[in-house]
Amino acid sequence: MKRHGIIAVIVAMALGFGLVGCGGGGAKAQTELTTTTVGQQLLDLQKAYEAGALSKGEYEKEKQKILSGK
Repeated sequence: MKRHGIIAVIVAMALGFGLVGCGGGGAKAQTELTTTTVGQQLLDLQKAYEAGALSKGEYEKEKQKILSGK
């Protein structure tokens, strides 16, 4: 009989410890703001163009967007 009481206490403790992790709240939302200068944007665009990732037309279009601030 005493053995059942010890087992019940152990089971209750195990369940209690298991529920501690169910409290939630562990997720954090983070927002990261990065600012890039116009010069850096142009350099990155030029590198993409030179690497062949953009056509001449795409390069010129994106370059005008950067320069106009849009």
